This record gives sequence, C-alpha cells and structure tokens, in this order.
Amino acid sequence: MPAHTDAYRPAEIARLIESAGVAKAALPAGQMFVLAVLAGAFIGFGAAAYTMVMTGADLAHGPARLLGGVVFSLGLILVIVGGAELFTGNALMVMAAVDRRITARQLLRNWGVVWLGNLAGAAGLAFAFGLSGLLDGPMGATAAKIAAAKGALPPFEAFMRGVLCNALVCLAVWLTFAARTAAGKILAILWPISAFVLLGLEHSVANMYFFPQGWAAGATADLPAAAANLFWVTLGNILGGAGGVALAYRFAYLGPARP
Repeated sequence: MPAHTDAYRPAEIARLIESAGVAKAALPAGQMFVLAVLAGAFIGFGAAAYTMVMTGADLAHGPARLLGGVVFSLGLILVIVGGAELFTGNALMVMAAVDRRITARQLLRNWGVVWLGNLAGAAGLAFAFGLSGLLDGPMGATAAKIAAAKGALPPFEAFMRGVLCNALVCLAVWLTFAARTAAGKILAILWPISAFVLLGLEHSVANMYFFPQGWAAGATADLPAAAANLFWVTLGNILGGAGGVALAYRFAYLGPARP
C-alpha cells in the first residue's frame, strides 16, 4: 500500500497530537470559545439522538444501548471531521505541556474557555429542544429518566465512570490521528464511543446536555446534584484522558529514550 494512503504510525500520531496541542493553545479566546460552543452543540445532537433511540428501551442493559452508542458517536464525528473544540478531547494537550511546548497557563486557559463554551453550546441546544415540542412525549420521559439517574450517581462512581469514559474518548481521538481520510476518522470514532455509551460511563460534555434536556422534560434532578455530577465527572475525564492516555503515550513514544 502506498505510504501516503497508509495509517500514521503511533510515534507519528504522538507528534501530530503534540503539534495540535500547540495550535489549540495559540487560538484567540473568541475563536476558541465559538469552536467550543459548536462542540457542545455537536455532542448535544449525539445525546439527543441517543435519547430518542433509548425511548421505549431498557436504559440500563441490552443491545439498545449499543445502538444508542452508535448514534451518540455522531457528536464526536461532527467535532473531529467538522472541526470544533471539545474539552474531553483536549485532555491530550497535556502531551504538549509536559514537553514545555505550551505552558501550564495556556493549558488551563484552553480547558477553562473550552469547558465553558461546551456548556453554553450543550445547554443552548437542550433549551432549543425544549422549545421544539419533541420533549413533550415519550422522548421527554426518557430524558427525565436519564437526568434523574445521572443526578443520583454517588460522587466516587461518577468520578470513576468519568475516568473510564475519557480514556475511551481520548483513544478515539488518538485513533482519528492515524487516519488520513474522513471515512477513516469516522470508523476510528465509532467503536470506542459506542463502547463507552454501552458501558454506561460518564462524559462531562454530554451531561451538560442531558441535565438541561431533563429539566426541560420535567426531571427531578436538582441543580446541586447536576453541579456535583459535572464536577466529579470533569475531574474523572481529566484524569482518564490526560493521565490514562496522553501521559502514557507520551512516555511510550516521546520520552527521552525514544527517537
């Protein structure tokens, strides 16, 4: 197979991701925020589609969850192929920070701006769905159940589900850097994201949509419960993505003993 059509090798992916982290850190705040709003809305579309797929199905078990995961993958596909800034995927920027190609301040600036932009985009889309009438029927009942279940998660369980979730999300992003075509990137996203949804793991940006969607549908989960969930899931997402994937791959492929 010609070299220009083959997948990038892992060491090449590591360098590409580190360079991408430098570019992300250099974005002007306004552009960064707008791209983050788009990403929040994109993940929200995937979450909305998941909600509809799970309507009338068992939310806890079974093949319906796998189908829900396939549909939810729409969100990351839009982010990666369409181009947007997603907080959970940006955990990989730690690679650039460790090698001092960006500063800790630049890293935290990106995470802060992008997290807030994702929240605005996801919550705004949930508000739009609330006005659409789609949440007045069975889809709304499912939305309320999803939000209530997430709000009831104990803090440590939410944290650990966040760790495991973003390990898979960042692995999906990692794999997209191996692909040279849009079709390859879509296939790389599909299975890790389907797996995290199937397993019932916790994604902070998805939850930024699920809670407002649930409230629009009459969910009982209150604001403190939602804030606590987002806090613990966000911390878990950082650890799972930055530590479980970014630092491990950085050590493996960009460490001092490597070429």
